[in-house]
Amino acid sequence: MVKQYLQSDRNFDDLAPKFKKKVYGNLKGKIRLAVLKKDLEECYPEILRIAKDTPLHILDAGCGYGPFSLTLARLGHRVTLCDHSERMLEMAAQTIDKENLSMQTTLVHSSIQHFTRDTDRLYDMVLCHAVLEWVTDPRSLIRILLTHLKPGGILSLTFYNLHGMVYKNLLRTNYKKIVRKEYHGWPGSLTPANPLTAGQVLSWIEPHPLTVLCHSGIRVFHDYILDTKDRTRHPDTVLALELEFSRQPPYRDLGRYQHILMKKYSVLHDPSSEKDTAGQGSNRR
Repeated sequence: MVKQYLQSDRNFDDLAPKFKKKVYGNLKGKIRLAVLKKDLEECYPEILRIAKDTPLHILDAGCGYGPFSLTLARLGHRVTLCDHSERMLEMAAQTIDKENLSMQTTLVHSSIQHFTRDTDRLYDMVLCHAVLEWVTDPRSLIRILLTHLKPGGILSLTFYNLHGMVYKNLLRTNYKKIVRKEYHGWPGSLTPANPLTAGQVLSWIEPHPLTVLCHSGIRVFHDYILDTKDRTRHPDTVLALELEFSRQPPYRDLGRYQHILMKKYSVLHDPSSEKDTAGQGSNRR
């Protein structure tokens, strides 16, 4: 079922095929998915189990073509995929039809802001992966997502890391870009217009009833290998080392993307009682 809403912020209709190929169709994509899977296996393992009588309800906010959330639908969970790119949803629909996942999925053609205005549904988990850096008001978007997350629910955020962008340009001797602070991509590129830092995002979630379960870097060294041929050598070793260093500062903080996994508690809940599953502590720092 596809619902139609107005659209806003960056729309990927013009870049959908390029996005699929460049972002997920290579080792870069494998690393991204592997880090997400590792974090969930350690912090929220029930989401990766086969759903039987009680499937979880998941919102993928800015889903693209659903490379991660459709994995959860395959396990039997109920997934709402929302995106304002029609072409992205068409690609998701092709996978859904091919794998007979229509009973587990709902496609919503909308910006997440408009969709959430028209629904009062609460979700067990909200995914917002590689979206914050493409919207005009990412802090407000986090607040919107939290209003649709159940107490005890999980919020998974990934976003393009400003520190990684600066570091890669330093290595490439793009000094003018650094001096001018041109930290944005050009129109038509897959480099986001609004890269963020983990410090920014953690400060935005500070007022909310959340505890941080895990903070990881995605592609902490792969993208900094200057010779592109070297990036494809020993892919299994690269993947294993990316996972090994994904949570270790300072490598974590240079990851091209950051992943922050959080749990929502009730206002009356004492955050100090939350178990620090991945050794990252609460956001109350």
